[in-house]
Amino acid sequence: MPQRIPKEAVPVPADIQSRLESAGLRRTLATRAVLGLFLSRPGTGLSHAQAQASLAARGLTINRVTLYRLLDRLAGCGVLQRHTDDQRTWRFQLARPMDAGVADAEARPRFECDACHRQIPLLGPDASTRAATQDLMQALARLGHAGARIDLAVHGTCASCAESGAPQPARAPDA
Repeated sequence: MPQRIPKEAVPVPADIQSRLESAGLRRTLATRAVLGLFLSRPGTGLSHAQAQASLAARGLTINRVTLYRLLDRLAGCGVLQRHTDDQRTWRFQLARPMDAGVADAEARPRFECDACHRQIPLLGPDASTRAATQDLMQALARLGHAGARIDLAVHGTCASCAESGAPQPARAPDA
């Protein structure tokens, strides 16, 4: 008997819909399910395996290769952000709206909890952060490289994990 999937519980914001349309992505069942997963947890960074397990828990099985491709396409059109954690695992999270006032080449500061991998956006870049970002981009340009963006992340333990006594990840020795 085929599985019945509930209709989209979380509406897709207009800016995300326009990014999907401009990238030529169709709103298939898999796309809607993945979007619903990330829209329901906007600050959470999920690995491919975690996204697949969460979707399975909701009653939807998506082929792992299809999910990899979909996550990459959603990151490519700016709906999701992709970054690598300390264990070299790709994590995806909902991207900030395009009208957040931060240009692509500017730093996007965030705090990432190493215990739960939740990401908390920090206040927008101030003048000193923008100046440091511009210095880095100019240094790259002098070397002949074309930088696209700078990702700035502070790693540590969030207040929730610290209160709950969540196990702290082993810290790499300082080089």
